[in-house]
Amino acid sequence: MFCPQCGSTQSEELKFCKVCGANLFAVRQVVASRDAGEKFGWDKTWVADMFLSGEEAMRRKAAIERLQGMTPDVKRYIEIKAGVIASSVGIGLAILLYFLMHGIILSGKVDPGAAEILSRLWIVGVIPFFVGIALMINGMVVSKKMIESTKHLPESAANTTSLNASSDPRALRPPNTAEFISPDFSVTEGTTKHLSSSEQK
Repeated sequence: MFCPQCGSTQSEELKFCKVCGANLFAVRQVVASRDAGEKFGWDKTWVADMFLSGEEAMRRKAAIERLQGMTPDVKRYIEIKAGVIASSVGIGLAILLYFLMHGIILSGKVDPGAAEILSRLWIVGVIPFFVGIALMINGMVVSKKMIESTKHLPESAANTTSLNASSDPRALRPPNTAEFISPDFSVTEGTTKHLSSSEQK
């Protein structure tokens, strides 16, 4: 047998590799318990995801986000954060291009036509800046309104949504970190009351 970790040849009696110490007994158990009749199925690969309908793909994406704890509020904060980063990159790029191109122009080795173009090249940094501003506005205003509108849904629509989510037996409810389960009462709680009342007799 070859050790799967270091590749050295080992005898069949050894439980551990004499070179690297890998657990050969566990490897033998896995190899022996593997079902030889199990066939390869494309439905368990990424190829199956390519052929999902739009509704099924959205349902699967929502289930994955629910398992990861991606609530609408978390998505909104991520969007605002991405906007701040993009706008900061845009400002930094504009400043870098301004000073770099200004230095090239001051070197005197550029003809006047190219100098005009180079002097305005810093405007490229405005594009990511405005993309970041748009992301921040969307996160602070539009996404907030969407979250508030879903919170104010009528009870019937909310129940329908929860029924649709629970119709899938594999679906889990979204995580609630604010939920605490109160502990059960102690076994001795009732007995101590009983003992204190018997002492008074």
